[in-house]
Amino acid sequence: MFTHVPQPLRYAEALLTHFASLSRTGREPALQERFVQAVAELSGCELSQLYLLDATHTSLSLAAEWLGGALQPRAAASVPVDYNGEQLLQFALCQNRSVSLADLPASLLDTSFLPVLHSPWQSLLCVPLLNPHQAIAGLLLCASRTSVDLGGFAQSLGQLGAFVLVQMELLQRLHQPEVAPAPLPATRAGATDYGLIGNSAAMRQAYQLISKVLHSPYTVLLLGETGTGKEVVARAIHDYGPRGTRPFVVQNCAALPENLLESELFGYRRGAFTGALRDRPGLFDAAHGGTLLLDEIGDMPLSLQAKLLRVLQEGEIRPLGSNDTHTIDVRIIAATHRDLAVLVSEGRFREDLYYRLAQFPIELPALRQRGGDVPVLARHFSAKACEFLGRKPLQWSPAALAYLDGLAWPGNVRELKGLVERAVLLCDGECLLPEHVAPASEVPSGDSGLNLRDRLENVERHWLLDCLRKNAGNQTLAARELGLPRRTLLYRLGRLNINLGEFEG
Repeated sequence: MFTHVPQPLRYAEALLTHFASLSRTGREPALQERFVQAVAELSGCELSQLYLLDATHTSLSLAAEWLGGALQPRAAASVPVDYNGEQLLQFALCQNRSVSLADLPASLLDTSFLPVLHSPWQSLLCVPLLNPHQAIAGLLLCASRTSVDLGGFAQSLGQLGAFVLVQMELLQRLHQPEVAPAPLPATRAGATDYGLIGNSAAMRQAYQLISKVLHSPYTVLLLGETGTGKEVVARAIHDYGPRGTRPFVVQNCAALPENLLESELFGYRRGAFTGALRDRPGLFDAAHGGTLLLDEIGDMPLSLQAKLLRVLQEGEIRPLGSNDTHTIDVRIIAATHRDLAVLVSEGRFREDLYYRLAQFPIELPALRQRGGDVPVLARHFSAKACEFLGRKPLQWSPAALAYLDGLAWPGNVRELKGLVERAVLLCDGECLLPEHVAPASEVPSGDSGLNLRDRLENVERHWLLDCLRKNAGNQTLAARELGLPRRTLLYRLGRLNINLGEFEG
């Protein structure tokens, strides 16, 4: 730990002295202030800062700062400045990696959050700090106006910072009142959408849930209908979390028979079964240090559910044909479109595994519940399709977007993606029209004399009549299939002069 610092023995003695001094500090603000002072003395830097994440992991604030041999006063504003959007700080948080720059002016990183002095900052060190639960809780930053390699201090200062976080938690427990604390006010959603598409209220709520679990080791259960993007959300949790640089492995539990799924997940040893000619690691080993997504977890056989439960509880696996177990470090994300509670009541899913997986469930909204997101997604998918086909981006006619926005989308985002890609192939011009996005059976023919509004009304009339016929005239079932309130359906029937006798018989 001390091989890359000057005068290692003297540095180790000073570090132990600061450990002892910090352990005797009885107030949380004083603990933070003495910590940044200790960092400045140990590293020889003019500046040291302590940034802390809030309880929701959505806001990063400056807790203490040591500059030029003096403690800087706390900001007088009641609302702290949020540094979560700073590029360098966000990189260290999301990647869980220390950043050491010996020639800061030559770097392309924005360092506007550093204090402005008469001479520029030359070197910088940013270290993520882990709390007692091994989740990122803040950042330590130190900077110098001389060009020096600060990377050798990262490990020891990180350990000192982790110790300070433990002390802070102990002090918070010590001074916690006996009465139950007042409920926290509702917090805002995360400042980022984690690379996902959509700004509807339902998706903003999903982003907020993602932000709360992003930096924690908890198991996440993604729920939602088929086609809502559960794998995309799982990859976003992986990419924007501390394991983003490690493997992301996906296994569909419904895609393989029981025996093959077990060997695929846990691996096997040579001679475990006929054809096992050599040792083969499983997906748990392949995802070591990263994330394993178990898609369609509701279809996992009961015998494998018991083995998965042990993995979640003990963090150990035993390959087929082996008598020994070994530990793994894998974050598991489970996904399913089925109701696991119903499967538990039917005896088809283990109750103990269900409660272990449902540690932090996230329900992904259906596309029909994401008001205003369909046009945004349609433009995104068409741009991707045009890029893939090597053609110029296409424009969207308002009528085509309005038509898509009015559909029920039983296949959700996956269905919309396929329909848009088909429309791009059908379009020979530069603008996507309703006839490109509507199925051929719904496009009226022989209506060349009709204007655009009449054409759209014909398409809508055909759609409503077809849905009513399928549901034997039951307006409630038809409205449910179309994803509309019954009152809205009745309004559209009246506007289009559709009589109930048109679908009877």
